[in-house]
Amino acid sequence: MVTRINPSILAADFANLESEFGRISSADLAHVDVMDNHFVPNLTLGLPIVERLLQVSAIPLDIHLMIEDPDRWAPAYAEAGAYSVTFHAEAAADAVGLARRLRQIGARAGIALKPGTPVEPYLDLLAEFDQVLVMTVEPGFGGQSFLASTMPKLSVLADAVRASGLDVWLQVDGGITEDTIVQAAEAGADTFVAGSSVFNGNPADRIAALRAAAEAHPHRHG
Repeated sequence: MVTRINPSILAADFANLESEFGRISSADLAHVDVMDNHFVPNLTLGLPIVERLLQVSAIPLDIHLMIEDPDRWAPAYAEAGAYSVTFHAEAAADAVGLARRLRQIGARAGIALKPGTPVEPYLDLLAEFDQVLVMTVEPGFGGQSFLASTMPKLSVLADAVRASGLDVWLQVDGGITEDTIVQAAEAGADTFVAGSSVFNGNPADRIAALRAAAEAHPHRHG
């Protein structure tokens, strides 16, 4: 199984983002959190900054839209050149229609689930998505503690993806450290968002350590 480490630039130095991207060049993708202070109680950055980041990043951008009305706003991120655009199930009016639109533009389409959102309604729709993001904290702020209670949901997803034979990435985001990444990998995640645990040290070393920890504990099939 391929293990992807996607550092969250929410934990980077916002005054020096171009150089911060250079520090995570060994990562698979850069995770960019877009928050609107409506869907979540925080305000980060939007499309103009993402467009500029796409010009300076040597690695693809994994956009996570924590915003209201993604049906309206998400396609612009795909059109700007984002590799992957993930929107929230709780915010989308037509999740399947939006995912199809993102794919049509040329981006990978992802759907995100808050910790309290059940996964069952989406199991029959897995073919419509390239990625499912299981939030392992309540979305809104970095630096929160990992919620182990989300792992059964991840395991259900992993079993469904394996049974379907589809190439759907299973991403976790929130509180990912060398310890918690083991739990998430064993539950079936293959794509890991890590913010402070990457940037609060030497990013290249931290990325390598996270990758090694995940790869040492592959998914234990349910």
